[in-house]
Amino acid sequence: MPAQVMSVSGGADLPAKLTAQVVICSIIAAFGGLMFGYDIGISGGVTSMDVFLKKFFPDVYEKKHHVKEDNYCKFDDQILQLFTSSLYLAAMVSSFFASACCKKWGRKVTIQLASAFFLVGVILNAAAKNIAMLIVGRLLLGAGIGFGNQAVPLFISEIAPNKYRGGLNVCFQLLVTVGILCANVVNYFTANHRYGWRISLGGAAVPALFLGFGSLLIVETPTSLIERGYPERGLTTLRKIRGVEDVQKEYDEIVNTTELAKQIKHPFKNLMKRSSWPQLITSGMLQIFQQFTGINVIMFYAPVLFQTMGFHSDASLLSAVVTGTINTVATLVAVFCVDKLGRRFLLIEAAIQMFIAQVVTGGILAAHLHATNVLQKNYAHIVLLCICVFVSGFAWSWGPLGWLIPSEIFPLETRTAGFFCAVSTNMVFTFIIAQAFLTMLCHMRAMIFFFFSSWIVIMGIYAFAFLPETKGVSIDEMNDKVWKKHWLWKRCFDDERDQARDKP
Repeated sequence: MPAQVMSVSGGADLPAKLTAQVVICSIIAAFGGLMFGYDIGISGGVTSMDVFLKKFFPDVYEKKHHVKEDNYCKFDDQILQLFTSSLYLAAMVSSFFASACCKKWGRKVTIQLASAFFLVGVILNAAAKNIAMLIVGRLLLGAGIGFGNQAVPLFISEIAPNKYRGGLNVCFQLLVTVGILCANVVNYFTANHRYGWRISLGGAAVPALFLGFGSLLIVETPTSLIERGYPERGLTTLRKIRGVEDVQKEYDEIVNTTELAKQIKHPFKNLMKRSSWPQLITSGMLQIFQQFTGINVIMFYAPVLFQTMGFHSDASLLSAVVTGTINTVATLVAVFCVDKLGRRFLLIEAAIQMFIAQVVTGGILAAHLHATNVLQKNYAHIVLLCICVFVSGFAWSWGPLGWLIPSEIFPLETRTAGFFCAVSTNMVFTFIIAQAFLTMLCHMRAMIFFFFSSWIVIMGIYAFAFLPETKGVSIDEMNDKVWKKHWLWKRCFDDERDQARDKP
């Protein structure tokens, strides 16, 4: 019997404790987020290092140091952007195979494969001699990200008691922010080292190794075990992670849900059914909105962005450390508040906060940062403050909840397929933003912040009008307790109601 951390209710009538086993497994699995976050943060710092640019992108290096070069266009280079964005293209493709792997071999094996892909990619990047090695390494890193992002949120959602599912799942996003912060700190200290970029890129091996060795210790989820034909192991594991003997009701629910899921031979085809539209549309929109907040612009290119505003190289990296710290601390708000305040409240509040920060930033840059001047120090500090306000809002809302909500809203029969669609949508739009941002910055200049702020208005309205609250609801009861009671989405289940009425 695992050590008890505290007694909680797994749901309205499902006995459970928040056990040490669940907490430890969640933290180990969430290191997939650290792996992801480190890579997000490291690329922006590396692409601003002179030694890196000189070796791989000499044209960009020349533009960067040309005194009359346009502030907004210094880093506009498609291959340089491909160095960052290629990872997300690979993650999109690999998440399809990860979805099949999750279903056939389980969440645990999928997490182990994520670690293996990532380690090989790290080795190629750190030892790169040419751009080809860099890109191939990034593609393998992307495969690791795709497998990790597909498996980890599902894993945590399936082992966590309902009452604490949100907080535990946000641990994934919390470690994403910790990874970004670690990357920014590493970049700051290695920026002027001869092999700084190799050290920075090679540092990604640390979270990958931790995830790989840690994955040997975690349990497989009861849902996955039962789904793959191991009911006794599933029951034993369920007792182990719940910390109580009386798990029969939850076990029966999982078995019944699994039996229904087995009747679905083509889950991707089933996603096209009307009754799957609410989850599919909502999860997809959350991923699109998450990227069109503009957050990855800040996280990918923070040092580049701050240099554009006139910060010197060291100061820009230090500013990235500041925003990374804010990102991490603010995510803790989501950990402790998401299961109390609810998903919708955090999303709507943050949309208002982020909108104000983006508009003020865009206004200052439009008025005071021109093609060749340097932004005055007082305005630069205001912009840095606005970016911190923006990052904090994202960190306790659209960042973690963009992964949490899709992991909990799909029924088992379409869960891995549905979450694949969510992950791949995220990676497609992350790729688009990463590949296009520096070119957009060059052509749109400060207006790019108004572009993203207009999207924030749209996503705030969506959260208010179309997103139901899911806190405290069992993931196997989402349809009955959430979607079928929503003013709009309940219409997607009219056919089911009609069939029920027609039965004698």
